[in-house]
Amino acid sequence: MGTIKLQNIRTFSFHGCLEEEGRIGSDYRVDLEIKTDLRKSSITDELKDTVDYVLLNRIVEEEMAIRSKLLEHVAHRIITRIFGEIPSVSRILLAVSKLNPPIGGDVEAVTIEMEEYRS
Repeated sequence: MGTIKLQNIRTFSFHGCLEEEGRIGSDYRVDLEIKTDLRKSSITDELKDTVDYVLLNRIVEEEMAIRSKLLEHVAHRIITRIFGEIPSVSRILLAVSKLNPPIGGDVEAVTIEMEEYRS
């Protein structure tokens, strides 16, 4: 097995329970780690034999563009799409962070982290 990580994917999205969060938007950070078999691609040097991280990034960006009230909901959508579109992924560790959240304090980020295994 091997690991592919996409770190600090930055988006401007409109998630949140407050109505103004849907109008104003916020900065977000997504960190994605997947487990897959990298043995074949390490020998063949062919993109078709691995997980294309361009596709992973596109999935994250597309799902982050769909408004959700909860970070957990958008994270679940990202995980579901990756498992649905990339059969070779066996495990996903995903963190979604809202930067400078409007929670009435000096907080750099709020992060949810989800880990799922292919069933």
